[in-house]
Amino acid sequence: MATIELKSLVKSYGRTEVIHSIDLEVPDGEFVVFVGPSGCGKSTTLRMIAGLEEVSGGEVRIGGRLVNEVDPKARNIAMVFQNYAIYPHMSVRQNIAFGLYTSKMSKEEKNAKVEDAAQMLDLTNLLDRRPSALSGGQRQRVAIGRAMVRDPAAFLFDEPLSNLDAQLRAQMRIEIKALHQRLGTTIAYVTHDQVEAMTMADRIVVMKDGHILQAAPPMEIYDNPVDVFTARFIGTPSMNILPARQTGAGMELAEGAPAVLAGLRPADLRVGETPQSGGMVLSGTVTAVEPLGPETLVHFETGGHAVIGSAPGHEIPAIGSTVTAVTAPGKVHLFDPETEKATGRA
Repeated sequence: MATIELKSLVKSYGRTEVIHSIDLEVPDGEFVVFVGPSGCGKSTTLRMIAGLEEVSGGEVRIGGRLVNEVDPKARNIAMVFQNYAIYPHMSVRQNIAFGLYTSKMSKEEKNAKVEDAAQMLDLTNLLDRRPSALSGGQRQRVAIGRAMVRDPAAFLFDEPLSNLDAQLRAQMRIEIKALHQRLGTTIAYVTHDQVEAMTMADRIVVMKDGHILQAAPPMEIYDNPVDVFTARFIGTPSMNILPARQTGAGMELAEGAPAVLAGLRPADLRVGETPQSGGMVLSGTVTAVEPLGPETLVHFETGGHAVIGSAPGHEIPAIGSTVTAVTAPGKVHLFDPETEKATGRA
């Protein structure tokens, strides 16, 4: 296990700088997840940690050792890719053992490590199968097993679940998190799926345009996003952002130049509840509904803005009807309309 440190890290392609002097420390044993839209620099950052991309400036340290010029194989890390990268002509046993190809262990020691990894990943009964006879989730576990047997100081995952269907993704999220709890190894994980980030991470690193916007535990980012981009990126459905102004104890929708941007989580914007003193009240025409069982997402239009609120699961308003939605005091996130930085709550 090892701490990963990024100090003033820069990546350039020619004259184009794509990672802009970022700083981050991933403590020993932490599960950190990098999230952001395509092109934000999250995979490039991971590949610089792995040694697959040259560092243009700054430092990468693993376990306190500067590794800028160290070959990937000498960094004592293991990387699991999106495409599994397992060999179709080899059995599961041979694929897992391939991680020990350059090891000086005895054959018996190698076999024992393969058996241990297979048992931990529920692959024992599949060791003699070829990858073509496995499901997508099983193939991903083989790739993880091959990385595990090396006893790396850190695991690096680059969007490992994006090729799986929704049910398998949910299952593998749980399995990878459980694996981390058993091994206690440092993990840096890249995904564009904020659900993966929220459910798996000890800490989330939100990136945009080669910058780190916020690095904090999942619920800290959900409850206290530092800016509009982070607020909208973390949380499903996305936070409503509306022009607003203060009125008495609460907020109201503003026309023209807003005094503030109001951020309303759909889960906090409750359709049909009685307005309270403070918070924000919105009325509008229902344009769509999404019954989800325990709740119904209600899409409505108010003042020319598309908004999403929530109602109890069996209370499904008709399309075209008028609804009123309210937020409780303290649930309105406030952002500066020029900088889009968070300024507080109302």
